[in-house]
Amino acid sequence: MRPTIQQLSRQVHDRAISPVELTRDCLARIENLNPRLNAFITVLADSALDDARRAEQEIQRGNYRGPLHGIPIGLKDILDTAGTRTTAASAQYKDRIPTEDAEVVRRLRAAGAIILGKQNLHEFAYGGSSLISFFGEVHNPWDVSRLTGGSSGGSAASVTAGLGFAAIGTDTAGSIRLPAAYCGVVGLKPAYGRVSARGVVPLSWSYDHIGPITNSVYDAALMLQVLAGYDGGDPASVDAPVPDFSSRIDQPPIKLRIGVPQGFFFDELNPEIAHAIEKAIQVFRELHAEIRDDVKLDVSTDRTLASAEAYAFHQPLVARSPELYQPATLARIKSGESVSAADALRASRDLQASRHAIRKIFDEVDVLITPTVPIPPPDIKELSEHPEQLRPHELIMLRNTRPFNVWGIPAISVPCGFTKDGLPIGVQLAAAPWREGLLLQVAFAYEQATDWHKRNPGPRNQTILP
Repeated sequence: MRPTIQQLSRQVHDRAISPVELTRDCLARIENLNPRLNAFITVLADSALDDARRAEQEIQRGNYRGPLHGIPIGLKDILDTAGTRTTAASAQYKDRIPTEDAEVVRRLRAAGAIILGKQNLHEFAYGGSSLISFFGEVHNPWDVSRLTGGSSGGSAASVTAGLGFAAIGTDTAGSIRLPAAYCGVVGLKPAYGRVSARGVVPLSWSYDHIGPITNSVYDAALMLQVLAGYDGGDPASVDAPVPDFSSRIDQPPIKLRIGVPQGFFFDELNPEIAHAIEKAIQVFRELHAEIRDDVKLDVSTDRTLASAEAYAFHQPLVARSPELYQPATLARIKSGESVSAADALRASRDLQASRHAIRKIFDEVDVLITPTVPIPPPDIKELSEHPEQLRPHELIMLRNTRPFNVWGIPAISVPCGFTKDGLPIGVQLAAAPWREGLLLQVAFAYEQATDWHKRNPGPRNQTILP
């Protein structure tokens, strides 16, 4: 079982282990494993060690800031970091150095977290494979011939491989939950507006979410505690109360109603994934949850607004230096060029209507359950040799996660099994707006009733970890 922040923070607080030790260990693993995983774009070894020494001194003086103090983590390289390049995995930004931290980075530093570096991703987060990057594709720690999923592929791979004990990703259509599922870790997308997106390179303002990738559900709660909260500098930020997400995480509702939306989310599943999800549902039955398998959801697959917003952000770069994009990214961005203002406004109105309508389902159920991803991680070589197949595969991989970005409700992916080839499978849970506390309780209950989260990549064919 990989070390968790919950465990390590106690040891750091009690001075049984040093932040410097933890940081050196992570940096050594990055040096050893990153050449094959390609999870990090920029490693901040010197500043990380300086921050770790500072944290150690603060803790020794009794100035303990909380569970993240002295804990080494990574950042998706789409979050601005003052004085350190933020590339978005693109030649467009390969030398871009922000002058201010993103709001979430500021909060993490204030909590005492040690920033190890910036992690690889699908270029400008515009894809679900992490195969398209100026810095090369990201490889899955369970089998380096397979995709990690994306766009937060480097972040998920790094957590799985122990190159840090958590990471911050972004999620516009599933970019936290998809790679978390493919890498066998936990990925949490909070409610829209719960976590500030200020200082994060946008993909689509109406759909972008920021959240943690961790080794456990409890760790996700600890991370969200630091990330969440109103930011007056972010127009999408909502001034909603922030509960203590971890204080009652082991106390789910006695009468829990779980909805199973069979239509759409369960269509054409890989048989091994279908079996794993059925077993996950059975676990909840054994936990005395009421399973309602007649839930029907109206799922929109329209991408008009997302395409329009992506093009609106990128239009100056497309006009000035289109050659600096990867060809697949440029084609995807330019697909939004023809969206009219009228169509974009209608799509925005439809989005708000969808977010209003989804609330009604939670009069009937407390939590929804679906497979996170319908298919196992595809082979990198096959998609590289047949690039025309990449987008169809990504649409399948993101099919089950994207609706929750449309609805703006919190969703989490938790490990729930493995294929016969030893590749991780994730189960997705979702709750009503602002009910991350409930979502974490239910996910924690499932995690504690199973052992999937305790497995590590082992010495199998084409894996790299001891």
